[in-house]
Amino acid sequence: MLTTDKQQCTAIVEILAAHGVKRVVVSPGSRNAPLSVAFARYDKIRKYVIVDERSAAFTALGMAQQTREPIALVCTSGTALLNYAPAIAEAYYQKLPLIVISADRPKEWIDQDDSQTIRQFEALSQFVKKSYDLPARCADETAHWYVNRIVNDAMMTALSGRKAPVHINVQLDEPLNGIIEWKGGNRMINMIHPNSEVSAADMSVLVNEAKGKKVMIIAGFHHPCENLNQSLEKLASMPNVAILTETISNQISDKYCRCIDRTLLCIGDEEVESYIPDVLITFGGAIVSRHIKTLLRNHKVKCQWYVGVSDTTVDCMQSLTTRINVEPEDFFSQFVIEYSKQNCEGSNYAQIWQELNLRGAERQEKYLDIISWSDMKAFSTIFDCIKANCRFEFSNGTTIRYAQLFGDRINVPSYCNRGVSGIDGSTSTALGASLVGDSPVVFVTGDMSFSYDISGLASQYNNPNLKIIVISNGGGGIFRFIKSTSALPELNDYFEVRRNVPIEQLAATFGFKYFCVENETELSSVLKADFVNNKSSASILEVKTNGEKSAEVLKDFFKKQNLKQNIMSNRVWPPIKEYTD
Repeated sequence: MLTTDKQQCTAIVEILAAHGVKRVVVSPGSRNAPLSVAFARYDKIRKYVIVDERSAAFTALGMAQQTREPIALVCTSGTALLNYAPAIAEAYYQKLPLIVISADRPKEWIDQDDSQTIRQFEALSQFVKKSYDLPARCADETAHWYVNRIVNDAMMTALSGRKAPVHINVQLDEPLNGIIEWKGGNRMINMIHPNSEVSAADMSVLVNEAKGKKVMIIAGFHHPCENLNQSLEKLASMPNVAILTETISNQISDKYCRCIDRTLLCIGDEEVESYIPDVLITFGGAIVSRHIKTLLRNHKVKCQWYVGVSDTTVDCMQSLTTRINVEPEDFFSQFVIEYSKQNCEGSNYAQIWQELNLRGAERQEKYLDIISWSDMKAFSTIFDCIKANCRFEFSNGTTIRYAQLFGDRINVPSYCNRGVSGIDGSTSTALGASLVGDSPVVFVTGDMSFSYDISGLASQYNNPNLKIIVISNGGGGIFRFIKSTSALPELNDYFEVRRNVPIEQLAATFGFKYFCVENETELSSVLKADFVNNKSSASILEVKTNGEKSAEVLKDFFKKQNLKQNIMSNRVWPPIKEYTD
């Protein structure tokens, strides 16, 4: 096969493929031409070309999010690499193995006023597990051995333990367009991973610690996992175990409390203590619900376990007593066998949480009956009409928070970039997700997030699997809701930044089929007319609402104590003032 004469580039491609890389997202450039040629002429890896490096990185993140496989990224020298940073940071906290490969000038030309040169090595060091720097010349046997060892090490680092991105910086000297005959033959170094489990002795200690106690399990963001869900369902059948899940935890059962904020609103101040667990078990990524964090920080438990492979001590509730450095799927499959042997029949802990969950659901339904057209009514309609045969992607801000309020209506895989919770790149992430898997991706976003990532619309890969719903309320609605900004006189000019995003024109520019609705009847009609499963083209649905009114409706939901139907007690916990982000 004729390919680049830069042998470090051909080594990278072959070794990545051997370690399971099936896709690479390349951004065009001159210095990375040898890398682009090496990937382009290697038929075992699928190639995607996206011009904007920030969008490219988020697209790769969306692919990794869905496949749980390593995805490679290739960029040229200079600031191109820095544009990867937001997505790489998000991937780091989502534990996704993105393999960043940046072309660079030879080391001797850095800081010599040569064009397109910056200090690239370790530029992403805070957001990758490890950084590597390959020399410009790979002409002798020792250099070949070094490159082979380094690239193998990078892949094993990314894929072992706590999965995360790595960065391979490749110095390349001129000429960059040389071509040779290449026959392959790079060595792959295998790594044996020991079984992940808790010893019998340690499990006995844990079971005894939770014996006869009120146990609460909280699931943060996590990928769908049937074995994990089955273990949790068995635990949820025990009378002393309450399981609280977030929409993007992807753990689904009627036995769980799946709308945490909605449920917590129904706790009266005088009954808070009865809901506090003796043992708290958390797993998964960052928790969206500010209410549950406030509750458990204010009423600290005496025993808390964190389950998950991590290089750091995660003590979000400020009460951690035990780190269990095992993947949740493996831990709970062991724990449920031993803990289910305990006799906890006298406990009503699971029952009081289920009753509270039902109170929250009834309260919400009655509230939805009396409110007019608003964001909340729109989200209710969306989740009533879209039930199956898709995957959800949510942008940050109010979008994911509304999804939390309707979690019990969402029974399909759901994702959001909650690793660092940035507004950037959500459209590109949804694009990447739509490029893998067969089912449509329904991306629900606000107009501010949508306008922030227009590059996500501009690729050549827009496909019928991508369906975008934009809640068009004139700006950053979350700033009208959170206490840090809602009362500021600068709200309109410096936070919401109200403007009319030209969604219809953008849809036409980038080849999306466009729909627009302004009330509940129109929205329901479009969604029921097979908006999701239409195979003709990628589509954008603009849902127009009033931002000020929507903010007031949401505020009232969180603070209203007595609806006309008298379904609430006189006081609720926590008060609206506690909602800070």
